[in-house]
Amino acid sequence: MLEVGTKAPAFTLPDKEGNPVSLSDFLGQKVVLYFYPRDNTSGCTRQACAFGAAYGQFQALGVAVIGVSKDSVASHQKFAAKNALPFLLLADPEHQVIEAYDVWKEKKLYGKVSMGTVRATYVIDQQGFIEKAMPKVKPDTNAQEILDYLKGESHP
Repeated sequence: MLEVGTKAPAFTLPDKEGNPVSLSDFLGQKVVLYFYPRDNTSGCTRQACAFGAAYGQFQALGVAVIGVSKDSVASHQKFAAKNALPFLLLADPEHQVIEAYDVWKEKKLYGKVSMGTVRATYVIDQQGFIEKAMPKVKPDTNAQEILDYLKGESHP
């Protein structure tokens, strides 16, 4: 994981409509940038739906939510439509951003070793610096943990 206090790597990736979205578009606003392995898998769907259900609370705090995986634009479009996801999903099929954020790792499943995206979340501050780094997040509690953290920050 990238260190808290370091500049978040700049990026531009297509959203589910194919429109380019850059991290710099969000300067002046906090960003929750979460990385997940794959659209339409059980854990990733639960995580995305939890962020979707809490999206109004993130908006009320002025925080953008962005999900990133190596899935295609078309896959994201179907995933977002099927689950009524109101936030940005960015496609990183070449995993350039996934690697820049140090979440492309060796994974083991049933004794088989492969490379893939690990589930991790970053909070990026208004100036584009990493404020919080959360490795190995749980799909069912990630959104609420981030909200609790942000509310603690917003209302000391």
